[in-house]
Amino acid sequence: MVDPVRSLQDAKPLAFWLDDPGRPQAAPALVADTRCDLLVVGGGYSGLWTALIAKERDPSLDVVLIEAQEIGWAASGRNGGFCESSLTHGLGNGHQRWPGELAELEQLGRQNLQAIEDTIKRHGIDCDWERTGSVTVATEPHQVEELHEYAALAAQYGGELTVLDADAMRGEINSPTFLGGVWDRDGVAMVNPARLAWGLKQACLSLGVRIFEHTEGIDLTESGAGIAVRTPYGQVHAGRVALATNVFPSLLRRHRLYTVPVYDYALMTEPLTDQRLASIGWQNRQGFADSNNHFHYVRLTTDNRILFGGYDVIYRYGARVRAEHDQRPQTFATLAGHFFETFPQLAGVRFSHAWGGAIDTCTRFSAFFDLSHAGRVAYAAGYTGLGVGATRFGAEVMLDLLAGERTERTELEMVRRKPLPFPPEPIRSVGIGITQWSLTRADQRQGRRNLWLRTLDRLGLGFDS
Repeated sequence: MVDPVRSLQDAKPLAFWLDDPGRPQAAPALVADTRCDLLVVGGGYSGLWTALIAKERDPSLDVVLIEAQEIGWAASGRNGGFCESSLTHGLGNGHQRWPGELAELEQLGRQNLQAIEDTIKRHGIDCDWERTGSVTVATEPHQVEELHEYAALAAQYGGELTVLDADAMRGEINSPTFLGGVWDRDGVAMVNPARLAWGLKQACLSLGVRIFEHTEGIDLTESGAGIAVRTPYGQVHAGRVALATNVFPSLLRRHRLYTVPVYDYALMTEPLTDQRLASIGWQNRQGFADSNNHFHYVRLTTDNRILFGGYDVIYRYGARVRAEHDQRPQTFATLAGHFFETFPQLAGVRFSHAWGGAIDTCTRFSAFFDLSHAGRVAYAAGYTGLGVGATRFGAEVMLDLLAGERTERTELEMVRRKPLPFPPEPIRSVGIGITQWSLTRADQRQGRRNLWLRTLDRLGLGFDS
């Protein structure tokens, strides 16, 4: 058997999506003081959607967006490109936490996904949008029944999932490891995540948003009736501020214990030949993810490469976000081995790119919101790996809160309540370590959760990516 590590020999150590000759030139940095009605801090999906929707709601609004690096360079340009309708990090998590309003949350999520598609069409954003859905796959016998239960739960809340037995699953995507699956045909789209971010940037500019890249927000203070955010070369004085920094330390210190950064990693293959693609089928081009706690997410690109990511979830002591953490050879070796176990018929395929990046996770796995400074500063974070779609909803929530409006979004318990914070170090690292070990043990023991995990379940706590 060929060593799977050999397939990594030529892999570039950077995100495939960002390695694009069409990557737009960065906007100039802010080099003087300026004023605006709304300042958005952060140039990922959360900030871009906030700026865009603010201008769509009120074209006369003067909106400024600042980004410390370049638009889409962090999680928004490095993720797997799964744009899901779920606002609650999946139906199961939503059912556990907000059963009384889950039907409304599911409906809002479907509307949100359609609004993303409509925006892409309206602004002509070239981002390889494919509404192919995604399959949750069983790779262990005990997971087959769990997927049937999941499909039944989805039906209670208006979802329609297609249940696939082993033969039907392998007829869709041919892997000897697949024992069944459930296919959400309409609730997930595949997208080129970096091009989506760049397209949203251009849409913002076309509506008059002023964007400054390489402009970090350093601190935030009250300034008369507004807010001042200091940058390296000046200040932005704004009537309202939306903080969309997600995994990076918030300008509001009181929020910093609500999230921790975890590192996720992915590989991208070279383009598959027609013969190799035929060996695995995959004619309907769905994404898929397995059902383990330490799961993989997998998809095709438009040029028939396979993205294979997930499994390892790495937390670094002290919650540090560092560029050197974007590469982790031991995880890439693990993923390569799992890839060829999943698709042994693809022996000899090489990987073109290997990369990682930080995700902001919170103890309830889904976004939370807050206001400060007498309602002049809004905040959203905690998307925990499902922010491609949910950030648009979060942007609407922040704008509702800043406007002081009572809407169907702001009345949600999900919006009104925040998760429990993570404990400080060293307790945080110890707790995360025990949780990781326990999740691995559960995967090895037919999904049986130990006392530690059952206790976390009862308390509504968790750790995920």
